[in-house]
Amino acid sequence: MRLCVIPARGGSKRIPRKNIKFFFGQSMIGYSIKAAIASECFDKVIVSTDDQEIAEVAKSFGAEVPFMRPDELANDYTTTIPVIKHAIEWFDDQGQSPSEVCCLYATAPFIQEDSIRRAYKKMKQERADYCFTVTSFAFPIQRAIKITVENRIEMFYPEHFETRSQDLEESYHDAGQFYWGKAEAFKQQKPLFSKGSTPYILSRHLVQDVDTPEDWKRAELMYQVLKKSGELG
Repeated sequence: MRLCVIPARGGSKRIPRKNIKFFFGQSMIGYSIKAAIASECFDKVIVSTDDQEIAEVAKSFGAEVPFMRPDELANDYTTTIPVIKHAIEWFDDQGQSPSEVCCLYATAPFIQEDSIRRAYKKMKQERADYCFTVTSFAFPIQRAIKITVENRIEMFYPEHFETRSQDLEESYHDAGQFYWGKAEAFKQQKPLFSKGSTPYILSRHLVQDVDTPEDWKRAELMYQVLKKSGELG
């Protein structure tokens, strides 16, 4: 069985109720559920939540909520992999053991069903434990600076002060859309950022993390442009 798990706890602090907050006419989580269903990759699309209102909204978009997430996996310190592990083991106990699982974030309004399909194919072809979305940094990380406690500037890598930007190795970061993985890799809690993973690269203009009010505003502006350009369905 191929399973999609969308984690969506109720206690978001920086943007209250962000998983079901309206974003251009529908609850944010609806974009992820619709993309997962449209991809036709999954036998089941479920939402893992501790919140009854989120559960009802998720069901209205066609997702299943077969269990309520336990409190110990719904606090500010819970990371993603234990939540996915819990979902997999719940299905194991029902005699419906998943073989591959995709963790799809609830706040990913630019997610495309074709990306889900292509990333799954890439994971299988490369025999990787995981395949997840990444995008390149817009500026060389080797020339990053920090502001000290004395309100002064320091370079993280001062040895690269004289290095030309074009001579620096390109670097990438997690794009925060989805993580395909073998069920066993999630259950063993293998690290995502490791040689067992293969990347699915997205263009920077299709990526926006949504954690703060500033992120939300930027996502709104990006969404309008992408819709107008026809890059979003």
